[in-house]
Amino acid sequence: MTAPLIDPFQRAITYLRVSVTDRCDFRCVYCMSENMTFLPKKDLLTLEELDRMCSSFIRLGVEKLRITGGEPLVRRGIMTFFNAMSRHLDSGALKELTLTTNGSQLEKFAGDLWAAGVRRVNISLDTLDETKFAEITRWGRLPQVLRGIDAAQKVGMRVKLNAVALKGFNDVELFDLVDWCKDRDIDLTFIEVMPMGDIGNEDRLDQYWPLSDLRAQLADRFTLTDLDERSGGPARYVRLEETGQKIGFITPLTHNFCESCNRVRLTCTGEIYTCLGQEGMQDLRPALRDHPGDDAPLEQAIRAAIGLKPKGHDFDYSRQDVAGKMSRHMSHTGG
Repeated sequence: MTAPLIDPFQRAITYLRVSVTDRCDFRCVYCMSENMTFLPKKDLLTLEELDRMCSSFIRLGVEKLRITGGEPLVRRGIMTFFNAMSRHLDSGALKELTLTTNGSQLEKFAGDLWAAGVRRVNISLDTLDETKFAEITRWGRLPQVLRGIDAAQKVGMRVKLNAVALKGFNDVELFDLVDWCKDRDIDLTFIEVMPMGDIGNEDRLDQYWPLSDLRAQLADRFTLTDLDERSGGPARYVRLEETGQKIGFITPLTHNFCESCNRVRLTCTGEIYTCLGQEGMQDLRPALRDHPGDDAPLEQAIRAAIGLKPKGHDFDYSRQDVAGKMSRHMSHTGG
């Protein structure tokens, strides 16, 4: 049981993304419908169960743990879980504990997160225009997020912005986002919009802005140097020579990044998805709950799930159709 987690394509699984809630205080138009029906709270893993689940993955070789949602910081008592995970940082078993957030609660939690060992945070921010921000998030308010970013930087966290590239929305803000991040020493990654879940009246093809076009616009103004750097995720990075900035691109649609995939995703209900772009999942709850004093069945179930990890996803917009669309929302899987 001490052998590392290796999938059928000889990829070592060292990165776990955990959704601690499907709930969010925003309703971003590319992520969920405005009138979402969330899971009953009784269906979610308890914070103690999340601890046991994540600790099992860490024993099996996971070195990076990213907490996601929904919005992870809206879960009641979530700092209890972060504080519990910090013991794995102290032991050296876990190399990084981090989270992806919309930033709305960071002003409140930044200091506590730092104390728990969180040194980096990814913040989803697609526009610097307050009116457009309210439009795309439906319920969000930009000043609240900006105060959260300030709070995170004040305690010493390294901040990275994740901006979903949306045609006809933030394509006119490309250089504004780049300049804003340069002035604040913040890293910036662009993400192609992914076909995840029913989002109401929004059309994926209308939203889709390929990052190859975005990169070409950057190259018109800056000298781009490709970097070999990897952060444990799917992003590929360039340096803007004129400013020294690092810009990331996550391109599941124009470039399949699956060959080096080292991560799996755990939902807030205990389901493991070994690929963001496939429907296949295994439910780890029975192994967790039916054996409260024995983690061996859970570890066996984790290994069995990793043994079914596919080679890659099937996202494709090339035929003016949304192929490979997933029925579940991004908030269910955890990004």
